[in-house]
Amino acid sequence: MSDQQQQDALDQLSINTLRLLAVDQVEKAKNGHPGAPLGCAPIAYLLYHKFMKFNPADPLWSDRDRFVLSNGHASSLLYGVLHLTGYDLPMEQLKQFREWGSHTAGHPESGETPGVEVTTGPLGQGFAEAVGLAIAEKHLAAVYNQAGDTSSGYNTHTPVDHHTYVLCGDGDLMEGISHESASLAGTLGLGKLIVLYDDNLISLDGPTDLSYTEDVTKRFEAYHWHVQMVDDGNDLVALTKAIEAAKAETTKPSLIRVRTVIGYGSPKAGTNKVHGEALGEAATKETKINLGFDPEKSFFVPEEAGKNWLQAVEKGKKAQAEWNEKFAAYTKAYPTLGAQYSRTTAMELAEGWNKDIPVFPTDKPVATRNAGQVVMNALAKNVPELFGGAADLTSSTKTIFKDSPSFHVDPKGRNVFFGVREFGMMAAVNGIAAHGGLIPFGSTFFTFSDYCRSAIRMGALQSSHSLYIFTHDSIGLGADGPTHQPVEHLMALRAIPQLTDFRPADANETAVVWQLALERKSASFMALSRQDLPVLDAVKYKINEGVRKGAYVLEAYGKDVILVAAGSEVEIILKAAEELKAAGINATVVSMPSFRIFEEQSAEYKDSIFPHGVPKISVEAGATMGWWKYIGRDGVAIGVDKFGASAPGPLVMEKYGICVSNVVDHAKKLVKK
Repeated sequence: MSDQQQQDALDQLSINTLRLLAVDQVEKAKNGHPGAPLGCAPIAYLLYHKFMKFNPADPLWSDRDRFVLSNGHASSLLYGVLHLTGYDLPMEQLKQFREWGSHTAGHPESGETPGVEVTTGPLGQGFAEAVGLAIAEKHLAAVYNQAGDTSSGYNTHTPVDHHTYVLCGDGDLMEGISHESASLAGTLGLGKLIVLYDDNLISLDGPTDLSYTEDVTKRFEAYHWHVQMVDDGNDLVALTKAIEAAKAETTKPSLIRVRTVIGYGSPKAGTNKVHGEALGEAATKETKINLGFDPEKSFFVPEEAGKNWLQAVEKGKKAQAEWNEKFAAYTKAYPTLGAQYSRTTAMELAEGWNKDIPVFPTDKPVATRNAGQVVMNALAKNVPELFGGAADLTSSTKTIFKDSPSFHVDPKGRNVFFGVREFGMMAAVNGIAAHGGLIPFGSTFFTFSDYCRSAIRMGALQSSHSLYIFTHDSIGLGADGPTHQPVEHLMALRAIPQLTDFRPADANETAVVWQLALERKSASFMALSRQDLPVLDAVKYKINEGVRKGAYVLEAYGKDVILVAAGSEVEIILKAAEELKAAGINATVVSMPSFRIFEEQSAEYKDSIFPHGVPKISVEAGATMGWWKYIGRDGVAIGVDKFGASAPGPLVMEKYGICVSNVVDHAKKLVKK
């Protein structure tokens, strides 16, 4: 047997080992998706064995290539790869696939499994997050890479030089988010994004032509992608040439259509019966026989295949050691940039990062969206990692860096024009955050958080340091009417676990909210006003201290009644408290800019804000549902539990009872009771 024949045989043995590890995981769990791993194992093998730069001993090495399994139902494929290449994912974890407490969840979860870059599962979002990863790589390369010494055969002054690889399926490309994200990626020229599409002609319900007949090649070419077709997903030579060609194309993202056979090697191959259920004992044994393995052995790794896969360990150590040497030379040549790179990739804020955040004077009202713009630009020079943009709404959301170019014109620029792609934007923001080195944000009108919600949920689930900025936060925005006036959105987002809510009452609360959003290193959203609001005295009300507790007392005339509000309605309860005082009723006024942060406080503090036995009224121009926890069933929740109306904002607020007179009337009735 020639050397090439021996290598071919070893390649095939290694691929089949991966295939059957995936099958055994699913079979032991009695549920999962064996079809895609059986078809896509050659792709995964080539990427991890030949092309990708990574170090299993340091899964967070900053210049590693990123791999995203967008068709996350094929997770057993990824877990098999990570085990075989030497990540800290022992065989026992594969045997606990989909079990309680394991690191091998049904769909890949970042933070749970070493080597998983982003959480995937809802189809299309992994694709979109990968676009974010590639955006981050392109921006950081432009910021940090310099013309350096090439005498050693490579440039020693390029600390950022890696690719983002994606494996996706038909479902990913059917989802609307893939259209948004692919269009954006082509527009931005993300040349280091390479997507391998598992084009197996089968979806869960049957042949894809039941519901999916477009010409994918023409579609992606129209997006300005580089597109290739590999007719046989088992042809390693053709796959290799395609990946090499994709890497050579540096001005466009690349799509490689790979014609695979779902469930390859199994008796159910080529059918939807192998998509989303275990093969069963008999079919599993037949598959092993077809692939040349002992049907009685499970989770079996032949010695030669194991050694072949584990070449990744030494290759990874060598690659990172070479990078460390390069980075040492880089830091010596560019100490400021080197220190900044090390700090930002470690997710540490610079000393004095918040020193230029202003305290707003009380002499004139300011919309919190405008205050946010001032704060964001004050942060810009001390937080160079702050990066993002809007869904074609920068003039409305005010989220633009005044002293930075656009990313699409100059990749050093920090302003990303995401276009009218709200869902794709927020998923990309999650990818940028997952990449490291940047704190990203996306912004749009609050009512369009409905379009973004699934991405927001995913950001919260994986604890991304993603900032979701929304403006036009209530019916107070006025004449655009009910299609643009958010009602249920505050409570809908407050219900998402691990997501921090921010709805500041004025400019000075907005300044603190921005600080907290950067400090907390987790997903958060801001709901900011279109209309101008009076500015509270930051010193008098101890706003910095108060906002950091989620809810705090602004005025304490007495405890006949407690008035609590968030955002623009705080102005209303402050005025109502003054009128009540004149009428002999002493009210305590509470501003509640963050439910989530308030819930993190001690029981004693929470009881001091909402003491038992005191009547309470909440006021918010949104759904009342979540307020009863704080005001009790005997309290009064003044809010909006129906859709808005098209009219000037102040009039809409008054007509819906979000006004001083209504608060005063309810307080008088409540206290009299």
